[in-house]
Amino acid sequence: MSILGLHHITLVCSDAQRTVDFYTKVLGQRFVKRTVNFDDPGSYHLYFGDETGRPGTAITFFEWPFAPKGAAGIGGTHHFALSVNDRAGLLQWKRRLSDLGIRVTGPFPRNYFESIYFRDPDGVLLEIATQGPGWAIDEAPDKLGQEFREPPLDMRKGQRDEARIQVETWPEPVPAITKEMALRQGMHHISAISSDIEATHAFFGELLGMRRVKMTADFDDIKTAHWYWGVGEGKPGTIITYFQFDPKTAQRVRMGAGQTHHFALAVADETTQLESREKIVRNYIRVSPVRDRVYFKSIYTNDPDGHIVELATLGPGFPVDEPISELGKNLKLPPWLEPQRSDIERNLKRLEVPEWEEFED
Repeated sequence: MSILGLHHITLVCSDAQRTVDFYTKVLGQRFVKRTVNFDDPGSYHLYFGDETGRPGTAITFFEWPFAPKGAAGIGGTHHFALSVNDRAGLLQWKRRLSDLGIRVTGPFPRNYFESIYFRDPDGVLLEIATQGPGWAIDEAPDKLGQEFREPPLDMRKGQRDEARIQVETWPEPVPAITKEMALRQGMHHISAISSDIEATHAFFGELLGMRRVKMTADFDDIKTAHWYWGVGEGKPGTIITYFQFDPKTAQRVRMGAGQTHHFALAVADETTQLESREKIVRNYIRVSPVRDRVYFKSIYTNDPDGHIVELATLGPGFPVDEPISELGKNLKLPPWLEPQRSDIERNLKRLEVPEWEEFED
């Protein structure tokens, strides 16, 4: 089975316009597709990403206006991280977000990268993480993930200099996103919550064939196991991580606004996808038939704690039904929903979307 990396993450928002404003105006993402939930066409499905929404850059939202607020827990996602080049970019993001009135924590040293944390308007926990120094800082590249690595003492909660960390920021205001700090490399990783980390490894490492690149502990709670899986040497954009929570004391995920509905891993094509599906079936794990999502084909299964995991093809991609220059400007519907266009449009609120700003080379 050939997982290529992250494909997209799909979350729940309560207000489509507010979500568009945050991810485009604040985070500088491009609004690449305006469509509906194909399985519930009365609600928006919004896609953000880089210029074309390449796999690994795509962040998507179902709008559920009347959904209760969700809560993280076993069987759900803890947070997802976007990738920035370096520490300078990280500090620029901290200053930009703070000046916009958004509470930011960090930058925290995570040994393998540095990162800051903040929340979107629905409470989604986001992280921005640097590209390096990478997993090989404390073990050889050919030995990644084979032995437990304790978080360095000075990077653990209670040992690090929290007062210094919180005042550290970029010295000047950052009113505009520069090319050097732009979040156009996509996701760094997605972190979810498990009740049994060994069972999670059996799913991602043994069944899906991803490489375990790190066995460590949560730097903020060293009693909590934190394992990482990736592709190759675990470059950013290929990484799934899980915290192990105790099912006797930790709650299960509560679906709702601010929570992840599912995340998707990328496979090359439909042939690979069908081979993956057959392997999942042979292991007696629930998996859906292939679904046509127009921009990719999908199958859906569940990790051992019930989190929905999708395997999605790389193509044909978001420009398949509109030019790159027009992405996100018009409501696009799959062919089988076109006869209902008038009714669907009548039930959707109007969206105002800013123009995409490209950087000059």
